[in-house]
Amino acid sequence: MIVILALFFGAALGAFKARKRGGNLADMLQYGAVYGIIFGMLGMFATIVTHRMLT
Repeated sequence: MIVILALFFGAALGAFKARKRGGNLADMLQYGAVYGIIFGMLGMFATIVTHRMLT
C-alpha cells in the first residue's frame, strides 16, 4: 500500500513541478514518470523496512 501511494504522490508531484516550470504535456509526463519511479522505489524500501521491523 505504501508503494502505490508513494508512486501516485511522486507522479503528481513531478507533473506539478513540470507545470510550474512552464512545461508542456510531454514534460509533465516525463517528470511524472521519473518522480513516480523514484518515490515508488522509496516506498518499496519503506515497506521492506516496516515488514522487517514487525517480524
